[in-house]
Amino acid sequence: MSVSIRIAGVATAAAVALGGGFTVSAASADEAPTTAPCAEQQTKVDKAEAALARVTAVFARQQARVAKVKEVVAEAEAGQEKAEARRALADAKQDRDETKVTKRAQQQRLAKAQERLTTCEAAQETTEAPAPA
Repeated sequence: MSVSIRIAGVATAAAVALGGGFTVSAASADEAPTTAPCAEQQTKVDKAEAALARVTAVFARQQARVAKVKEVVAEAEAGQEKAEARRALADAKQDRDETKVTKRAQQQRLAKAQERLTTCEAAQETTEAPAPA
């Protein structure tokens, strides 16, 4: 009999002897994690609100950038300097417009998430209130 077979036999015997030491007890396996009924929807609403706050901050910075570049265009001398300022203004406006679209989309995501949360909460209220007999 080789050494590896003996070691495998000892390991198997030890596992059998310890029995349930390595397994999850049946009582803990039957317990489902108790969470709030609409916790997932609330989490999504919270994430959507945080994302909207970030996008709103970016949009505010983009608007400030456009205002600043407009001043630069107004102060720029005619010629190449004015042309560069106008290009910078066009870029700033494009960035602002893209951010505006993103902000609008995030507002819609938040509205949908809030709608799902409201629906879930309404469903919970109807299931909790027993029908009068």
